[in-house]
Amino acid sequence: MPSTPDPSVAIILVNWNGYAFTADCLRSLRKVDFQYFQVILVDNASKDQEGKKLKAEFPEIELVENTKNLGFAGGNNVGIKMALAAGYSHVMLLNNDTVVAPDFLGFMLQEFRKKPNVGVVQPLIFFLHDRKKIWSAGGKWQQLWCRSITRGDRRYIGDFIVKDRDLDWATGCCMLIGRKALLDTGLLNENYFAYFEDVEWSLRFKEKGFEIELASDAVIYHEAGASSKKKHSEGTLSASVFYYHVRNQFYLVRAKSHGIQVLFAASYHLSRFTLWMAYFGLRGRFQKLRAVARGIKHGWTLPLQKAKAWS
Repeated sequence: MPSTPDPSVAIILVNWNGYAFTADCLRSLRKVDFQYFQVILVDNASKDQEGKKLKAEFPEIELVENTKNLGFAGGNNVGIKMALAAGYSHVMLLNNDTVVAPDFLGFMLQEFRKKPNVGVVQPLIFFLHDRKKIWSAGGKWQQLWCRSITRGDRRYIGDFIVKDRDLDWATGCCMLIGRKALLDTGLLNENYFAYFEDVEWSLRFKEKGFEIELASDAVIYHEAGASSKKKHSEGTLSASVFYYHVRNQFYLVRAKSHGIQVLFAASYHLSRFTLWMAYFGLRGRFQKLRAVARGIKHGWTLPLQKAKAWS
């Protein structure tokens, strides 16, 4: 791609054994009313050659096929590097289990024109199967406890005031990022693999002086956790989901808290996860109990790694 208009957007979808969801998302993207965007589909070593099948059905996409599952962070970083190399002015991370409104991208781009320091924009996200219930209206960060809170979580739109506003963090479900913000801040931290990598990334954007905004008129719909929802002997979510959640929460505590605050944050989350283990023990879900225990251990003992810059 020798040159790109400004603005131009690369939309990155990571697919991992989610053909039906990804296909629905791509169908909705075909209806988007903004002209200058390109979908980069990163297939994370799915079974049954899903990447090739999606390329055959949607020839307009650019396909990258990883030889192994690089997780949410690693898979998206592959697409981000391609987008930056191609010269796009903006890069969007978009979960493959979403469906978008045709005008969502235009509304999100408008936020970049309002303030010079905007680096990241998130849309208003509803549940796919209950389209008046909010999945995310952006994120709030409680520094003392190293706790990330989702605004509007499971609130119905009639009961929650939604407006354009500054955010502490944006969800990786859908975030539009300016090129300069990416170049200055760096890529997703692949040490996280999945879960909380968007919070950690958002906090780095803020540290670099970039603002994160909610575009309340931009709307998408989210299946919520489609890739991790599979039938198991111990329920729907796999033990690995709980492992990454717990481990990465303690990564955040170690990376973002200092001094006596570490004690407050660590005690708070350790109490939460101890209750999880007690619950799993009572329910006989010992794989999940062990996963939480392993997540606590690894969250405190494995070395922290810095995110890479694009080069």
